[in-house]
Order: sequence, then C-alpha cells, then structure tokens
Amino acid sequence: MNDKQKKIGLFSLIMMIFSSIFGFANMPVAFLQMGYASIPWFILAAILFFLPVAMMIAEYGAAFKDDRGGMYAWLKDAIGEKWAFIGTFIWLSSWIIWLLTISSKVFIPFSALIFGKDMTQTWAFGPFNATQVIGILAILWMIFVTFAASHGAEVISKVSSIGGYFVTSMIFVFIIGSIITLIAGHGHISQALTAKSLLVSPNPEFQTPVATISFVVYAVFAYAGMEALGGIIESVKEPEKTFPKGMLISSLLIAAGYSIMILLWGISVNWNKVLNSNSVNLGNITYVMMGHLGYYLGQTLGLGTATSLLLQSIFIRFVGLGMFLAYVGSFFILIYSPIKSFILGSKHLWSEKMTRLNKVGVPAHAMWMQAALVCVLLFLIAFGGGEAKTFYTILTDMSNVATSFPYLFLIAAFPVFKKKHQNLPFEVFKNPKFTNLVVIISFLVVLFGIIFTCVQPFLQGDFVTGFWTIIGPIFFGSLAYAIYARAEKKQK
Repeated sequence: MNDKQKKIGLFSLIMMIFSSIFGFANMPVAFLQMGYASIPWFILAAILFFLPVAMMIAEYGAAFKDDRGGMYAWLKDAIGEKWAFIGTFIWLSSWIIWLLTISSKVFIPFSALIFGKDMTQTWAFGPFNATQVIGILAILWMIFVTFAASHGAEVISKVSSIGGYFVTSMIFVFIIGSIITLIAGHGHISQALTAKSLLVSPNPEFQTPVATISFVVYAVFAYAGMEALGGIIESVKEPEKTFPKGMLISSLLIAAGYSIMILLWGISVNWNKVLNSNSVNLGNITYVMMGHLGYYLGQTLGLGTATSLLLQSIFIRFVGLGMFLAYVGSFFILIYSPIKSFILGSKHLWSEKMTRLNKVGVPAHAMWMQAALVCVLLFLIAFGGGEAKTFYTILTDMSNVATSFPYLFLIAAFPVFKKKHQNLPFEVFKNPKFTNLVVIISFLVVLFGIIFTCVQPFLQGDFVTGFWTIIGPIFFGSLAYAIYARAEKKQK
C-alpha cells in the first residue's frame, strides 16, 4: 500500500472526529441540568470553543508531527518546561478524576443489567449508607483493575470495542424509538417546546445567571478529547484544506447531533414528572431516561402496562450492558495509558522507580501510586456526608472542571507558539490580530465556565460540592509544582 492510499480523506476524518468526541451520555446529563435550554450552549461552545481550539491543536500537531510528547511537547516549546509540566499534570489529573468517577458509576449499569433498574441507592450495609457502600466498592474495583492491568490485562480492553457497538446501537434504538413514539402519539411531545424553554432551564438549580453560565463547562466537556487530533494531521490527505474543512463539518454535525437528540428526549420525557426526584442523579440519568422511553413507547403504541414495563426493562438492561462493557474496556486502557505516556515524556523529572516498566511494559509502581490517590479521594468524598445525588454531582463537576482546565494552558500558549513558528506546513491562523482575538474569546469562554461552575455551589450553600469542585486543579497543580521543584532541586 503506498503513502497516497494510507492518507485519511475528508469523510474518514469526519467519522473519526465524530466517533471520538460525540458522547451519547452527554445528552441525558444536559437534559437533566438544563432541558431544551442546553441547546444554545452546545451551539455556542461549538462556535467559540470546539472549532477554534481544534484548529489551534492542529497547528500544534503540524509543528511537532515527529514528536510523541503531545501536549507536554507543545507547551514546553511555547511556555517552558515548568508550566508545561504543571499544565500536562492537570491534564493527567482529568484522567485520574475520570477513573474516580467511573469506578463509582460502573456499578449503576451493572445494577441496571442484573436488576433492570438502578438499585445502588438501596445498597446500605450494616453501619454504612448506600453512598459509602458504593465508595467502598469503587475502592475495591480500583484495586482489582490496577492489579489485573499491572499483570498485563490487555485482552480485557477488547471488551471496549464490543461496548462501543452497543453504545452505537443504543443511539439508533433511541432515535427510532423516539420517532415511532412521536408518530404513534400524533406529534405530541411530553416536554413543551417554547421560546422560553430554549432559554430557561426547568431545573430550579440552573435558573440563576451564574448557574446557567456554569453550564458552559458541561458543553465544553461534551467536546473534550480534541487534543488527540493533533497527532493525526500528518496522516490527512491535503491537510491544509482537508483538516479545517473536516473540523468545520464535524463541529456542525456534533452540535446538530446534540441539539436534535436533546429535542428528541423531550418527546418521551417530561422534566417535572420523570426527573424531578432525589432518586434521579447524574450517575443514573441515562438509564432512567432510556427506561422511561421504553415504557412510554409501549403506552403510546397502546400496549398493556405489563408489556410496557417489559419494554422498559429491556431498554434499561440493553443500555446497562453496553455502558458496563464500555466502562470496563475503557477503564483497563486508561488506568495505565495516560500516566505511562506522561511520565515517559517527562522521564527526567521522576524517580527511577516511577518510570520503571515491568516485564509486560506497564509502569506498575506509578499505577499503584495513582490507585492509592484515587482510593483516598473516593473515601473522602463517599464518607464526607451527602446523598447519592450530591456524590455524583461532585464527581461530575470535578471531572468537567479538571477536563476543561488544561485547555486554558493550550489556548494561552498559542500566541507565543505562533511567534516562534512561522510558515508551518499547516496553518489556519495567519493574521496576528485575528489570532489574538480568537485566543481571548476561547480563553474567556473556558475560564468563565470554570469560575461559575466552582462558584455556583457556594452561592447555593452547598459547600461540600463547592470544595470538591474547586480542589481538583488546585490540588493537582500544587502537587505538580512540588514534584517539579523537587526534581529541579535534585538536578541542581
């Protein structure tokens, strides 16, 4: 096969971007938080964040196409090793918080698969309430996966591809089920669509200006993962034309996909009747809404209650199986892949023990240090008081803020990078004034989203959620600074 045949064309690029960024679970979360009012934020995030930042990352990738260091190499060149290390460490922390979140959420699809509904909130045992039991199970899960992966459990990662097929199938089941429901119901929709509903959330917790603006972090999180796209620029056919065109089409497709599917949720789900309950949280929202779609579909088709409940159970178990397999597969990959690439990329700043690979090519010691940190955080959050709803809100907010924060470094470093690198093989931003304007807008979108997400819980008097939301970047940024200072002192 020659080089021309190997190059990625426009259609393949669009499919690659869409499949790596579009997330089905993002839409139920958005509908729970903001209802139809989430749609304008997804569109704004696509225009003001996703598209411009993706182009910046493409230019970074073009300049360092032969360097495997990724984000660390880009930032090191632009703003120096120290801030590159801190920024990339915070990026790594977003994956650590992802492990923290999924180790807790993995038991919800497991429960949905076995019992046909989320039973985790009833799993109180002895002196421990349900939230604490989930915390303990998550700690045990983290220890088990670290042990298995450190001994070479690559085979289990193949489960993720099966889970991916289930999640893709789930999108088709949802779309077809919603359309059949709309037709059978003669165009009736459960959640009324009005001009006001596109601006004001039905959720009382998201009706203040601060809370509404904080939702931008959820929208940014829905487009996260684009930093991986910088590494494929060299494989794209005519990248200077194909890549911007592919990103433009992909951003429109993803924004349209999110918007249309949020509208489709309103066909079967009335926010006040279905979601206005303490038993519904950011952990189980996908299963609650898919289960209700199954039940509502049965009722709309004139089926009996028993048959409708059976459809509800089938929908929930189908989603549970797909999400469980996807979580397990992703977990086994992400428990070692990000930390391995980061510590090997900045090898001289770590101790020999941290960077040592075992016989199966896995940094076992670093992984156990990571597991210990995740287990401590899980224990503190689970036993810090609060119900399941608070528990999953904390985990989701921590994940969103930690994922969004590294983009501040990438965006802020871009003008410096442009001054250092002239006549790149791939270049979108050619006018310095336009470049600076785009950088300022994108930076402020992410910054204000993060600030309002951190401030909102404090304004509502929820100091526990506020503390854990803000502590992620502060804790990991301080830890990165301490590690770098120690390494610098040792080298001197």
